Amino acid sequence: MKKILSICLSLAVIFAVTTAFNSPEKTNGLGIGDKASDFSLKNVDGKMVSLASIKDAKGYIVVFTCNHCPWAVKYEDRIIKLHNKYAPMGYPVVAINPNDPEVQPEDSFDKMVSRAKDKKFPFVYLLDEGQKVYPDYGATKTPHVFLLDKNLVVQYIGAIDDSADDASSVETPYLENAIGAVMKGQPVEMAETKAIGCSIKTKKAKKS
Repeated sequence: MKKILSICLSLAVIFAVTTAFNSPEKTNGLGIGDKASDFSLKNVDGKMVSLASIKDAKGYIVVFTCNHCPWAVKYEDRIIKLHNKYAPMGYPVVAINPNDPEVQPEDSFDKMVSRAKDKKFPFVYLLDEGQKVYPDYGATKTPHVFLLDKNLVVQYIGAIDDSADDASSVETPYLENAIGAVMKGQPVEMAETKAIGCSIKTKKAKKS
């Protein structure tokens, strides 16, 4: 009897963790099928970048991320690989730092420039100065992904994969599955997942 109870308890825990990871967080931003607004933000090279300015794009992997968050740092190499793999196919990474640098100095523009140089980011790394873009999208975490098609219609929102801690333990690459479906003109089977990461830093919310 104790063994049966133990098994039931274990299954309940697994179900709860899986549900928490896969359940999308409710926001006031974009939803699947909504059209995103373009923007013009400063890149680490000092130039202003918009989605429309990215040549030959067939879609966009918009990732809200930052320097300081441990979860964002864990995903940096994976984001680099995603860009290197999919940018040649027309789906570049567009990384945006949504944090207020006055609240989190590690996410200042100068620190972004240094981080991009140290990690040799092959993608644009933009500052959401004035924090005007992330609320429109509904981003709540770093990292938080929004996959857009060529018409800026949202096809996927959420996490990059199901293993924030360890890239070698990924079983379901949510984002890559979504990109594959969009490239084939098919609906995304799992279009929303819960983003796992640090809260976006604003003057009204200084704590993680």
